Amino acid sequence: MNASPLNGLIQPERVIVRLAETSERRHLYRLRHEVYACELGQHAPSPDGLLSDALDEFNEYIVAAVGDVILGFVSITPPGGGRFSIDKYIARGEFPMLFSDRLYEVRLLTVLNPYRGRELALLLMYAAFRWIRKRGGERVVAIGRREVLSLYLRVGLEKLGRSIQSGAVRYELLSARTDDLEHRLRRHTPILNRLERGVDWRLDCPFREPAACFHGGAFFDGIGVEFEKLERRHRIINADVLDAWFPPAPGVVDALRENLEWAVRTSPPTACEGLLRAIANARSVPVDALVPGAGSSALIFLAFPRWLTPDSRVLLLDPTYGEYAHMLEQVVRCRVDRVRLRRERHYDLDGERLRHLLKREYDLVVLVNPNSPTGRHVPANVLKSILSNAPGRTRFWIDETYVEYAGAVESLERFAAASRNVVVCKSMSKVYALSGLRVAYLCGPTPWMAELRSHTPPWAIGLPAQMAAVAALRDPGYYAARYRETHRLRERLRAALTRLGWYVVPGSANFLLCHLPESGPSAAALVDRCRAAGLYLRDAGGMGRNLGTHALRIAVKDSETNARMLGILASAWQTASGTALRETITETSSAAA
Repeated sequence: MNASPLNGLIQPERVIVRLAETSERRHLYRLRHEVYACELGQHAPSPDGLLSDALDEFNEYIVAAVGDVILGFVSITPPGGGRFSIDKYIARGEFPMLFSDRLYEVRLLTVLNPYRGRELALLLMYAAFRWIRKRGGERVVAIGRREVLSLYLRVGLEKLGRSIQSGAVRYELLSARTDDLEHRLRRHTPILNRLERGVDWRLDCPFREPAACFHGGAFFDGIGVEFEKLERRHRIINADVLDAWFPPAPGVVDALRENLEWAVRTSPPTACEGLLRAIANARSVPVDALVPGAGSSALIFLAFPRWLTPDSRVLLLDPTYGEYAHMLEQVVRCRVDRVRLRRERHYDLDGERLRHLLKREYDLVVLVNPNSPTGRHVPANVLKSILSNAPGRTRFWIDETYVEYAGAVESLERFAAASRNVVVCKSMSKVYALSGLRVAYLCGPTPWMAELRSHTPPWAIGLPAQMAAVAALRDPGYYAARYRETHRLRERLRAALTRLGWYVVPGSANFLLCHLPESGPSAAALVDRCRAAGLYLRDAGGMGRNLGTHALRIAVKDSETNARMLGILASAWQTASGTALRETITETSSAAA
C-alpha cells in the first residue's frame, strides 16, 4: 500500500471528514464502479460506468476529502428503510440477534488509489461509528472483504462465522454492539489522537465521546450507590480498591465522633490553612510549597490542563495508575511515550533506560512510586540521582500515594520543595485510612504551587476531612505500626497465592499484582466468579498495554479477611479451571491466617 495521506502524502492540507453532498452522488457511483466492478470484479461492468443500488435511496455516505478531491468513502444504511444489503446474503432467522430498529449497516468502505493506507480506512470506519452512535445505534453489522478483514477486527467488529461470496470477492459477516465498540476503540487512543490532529472534522457528532477513567469500586454494585444496602458491607470484600485495611488513628475517630454534627453543618477554613500548616510541620517543608486538593485525581485535573497542550510530549510508565493515561490521552490529548516495564524484571524501572529517555527533554514525566498495579518501588536515593541530572526544562510529577508503605524516609517531598522542576503528589487516602474523605496535596517549587493555588476553588476540602487529616498527622506512631503489619500480611498473602500456582509480583505497598497461568481461566472470568461470592477484585489488564488477560490485582486486608479471600479465590479457581485444589484451599486459608 502507498503511504497514508494522514502520514504526509498530501500535507499540509488537512483531510476533511463530512457527509457527501447530493450533488456528489453521481461521482461516488462512478468511483464505486471503478473499484467494485473494474478492479475487484464483484459486479459486472456497466456501460454507463456507474454502480448504485436501491439502498442508495436512503443511504448516507461519509467521505474523506482534501478540497474537492474525494480520497475515500463509506456508506451507512440506517434502520428506517426496512432493508439492508446483508438481506441479499443471509436469512434474518439465522441471526435474529442482529435485527432491530437500532441496527445500522456499514458498507462500501473504500479508499482510492493513490491514497490507500490503513489510517484513512480506519478514519472512515471510525467516522461511521461516531455518526451511528450519535443517532442511537445499538448494533453495527458489516461484511468485510477478506483481504482487509484485519481492519474491521481492529476497530472491534467480530466475525459471526459466516462467509459470503459476491462475484469474485469473498466477505465475512461481522457485527458488534456500539457500547462494545466504544470500549474497544479506547485501545487505539494514541492513533485516534494523531488522526484528530490531522483531520478537519465536519460531521454533526463529536470526534469522540468524553470518557471516564475506569477505576475499582465495583463492590458498590452489591451495596448500592444510593447506600440502600449498607448492611452488606460486612459481608462484601472490596479488594478491587486499595483502601487501607486498618481504621484511622484513634484521634481521627474521636475528633469526628465528638464534633460530627458541627463539622457537617459548618463551612471549613477557606484555603485549608490549618491543614497545610499541619502538613508543612509533619513533612518539614514550607507552607508555600503546598497545594490542597480533594484527592490526587482532583490535583491531576487541576495541574495537567494548565501545564500541557496537545503538542506536549509526556513520558509515562506502563503499566501504571490509569488516571494518568486517561488525562493525558483522553482529556489533554497530548503525545504520550511509554516506558515498558517488563514482567521478567518484576516490573522494576530500569534507571539507565530512564536516564537515556530523559535526554529527549519531555515536557512532563510521570512516575508513580511505589507503582500501581505492580507495587514496585524505586529507592529515594536512586530517584533523586536521576532527577538531579535530568534536563531542567522537564517537569517531573512523582505520585507518592503509597510511599509510606515503602518507608518513612522514602518520600521526595523536601527534595521537590527545594527543586525547580519536581512536584510530589501525595494522597492521604490509602496510608491514613481516609479514602472516604478525599484529602491530598501537592508539594513542589513555590512559584508553581502559587500559580496552582490561584486556580484552586475555595473550600476545596470539607471540614470533616480537614479535621481528620490534621488528627492523622499527629499520630505517626500509630500508622507506622499499621504499615509494619501490612508488610507481614502482604507477605503471607503472597506466599498463599503463590501456592495456587500463580506468579505474584513482590510488592512494597498494600496490594499484590498476580499473573494467572495462561492455560487457565482469564482474570475477567475469575473476577466474575469471585464477585458472585461477595469478593470484588480488579482485572488489571486495562492498566497497561502488556499485562494481558490474566493479570489480577488484589488489595491486602486484615488476617481474617485475607483467609476468607483465599478460600473464595481457591474455590473459584478450582471451579473455573477444573483443577483439583481442595488441599490447596485448606493450606492457603490457614497460611493467610
